[in-house]
Amino acid sequence: MTKPWDGVITADDEERYDRAGFGRPSGIGTRPALLIIDVQYRTLGDTPKPFYEALEDYSTACGEVGWHAVAHIAELVEVFRKNGHPILYPHVAPKLSYDAGTLGAKVPSIMSIPEQGYRIPPEVAPQPQDIMLPKKHPSAFFGTPLASYLVDLQADSLVVTGCSTSGCVRSTVVDAFAYNYKVLVPYDAVYDRSETVHKVNLFDMGQKYADVMSTADVIRAVSALPARKA
Repeated sequence: MTKPWDGVITADDEERYDRAGFGRPSGIGTRPALLIIDVQYRTLGDTPKPFYEALEDYSTACGEVGWHAVAHIAELVEVFRKNGHPILYPHVAPKLSYDAGTLGAKVPSIMSIPEQGYRIPPEVAPQPQDIMLPKKHPSAFFGTPLASYLVDLQADSLVVTGCSTSGCVRSTVVDAFAYNYKVLVPYDAVYDRSETVHKVNLFDMGQKYADVMSTADVIRAVSALPARKA
C-alpha cells in the first residue's frame, strides 16, 4: 500500500515505531472543524508554477505543490459547507516593522512580502460565516482566540490543512493534540517547500499526534457524520 512518506521513511523506521506502539488511529469526533492555515499567495505563488519560478513571486512560495493542495482543500471546503461544519482561517497578517523579532532574524525575506501575497485565492476563499484568525507565530493557537472559538463551536476534532507541513501545520497539530482534540491531517491538502521535510513531518505527526490520511478518506469520514444544524 502506498504511503505518503514512501521514499523517505524506511521500513525499519516504520517497524521501530510500530513495535513501540505508536501510530494507532484516534478517529474523528462528531463535530469537526476545518482549519485552513496560511493558504495565501505568499505560500503558493501568484499562479501554479515550479518552485524556483514561484520564488520570483514571493520568497516564501512553495509553488505548484501548494496549488495541488489547494484543489484538495477546495473539496474539503465544499463538504464542510454542505454539512454545516465550521471553517476557520488562521493566516499570517501583513508584517510590520515591530513584528520582526526572532522570525525576522531567521527569515528576513518574510518581512517584505507585498500586500497581494497575503490574499487568499478564490478557490478556497472565506465566506461571511467563516472565522478569520490573524496570527503572528506558527501555531494557530499561540496568542490567538482559536481555542475560545472552538469551545464556542463545541468542536471535538480538527481537520488541519494548509502550509507549511513542517511549520504552521505541524505546530498547530501538536497544540491541538495537547488540547485533547482528535486531529486529522489530509496529506494531499498540506504542503511544504521540501518534499523530504513534508514526508518526514507527515510520518512523525501520524505516529504521535494525528491521523494522517488522504483527502478522500477525510471526506468519507466527515460525510458519514450528521450534518450540523444552523
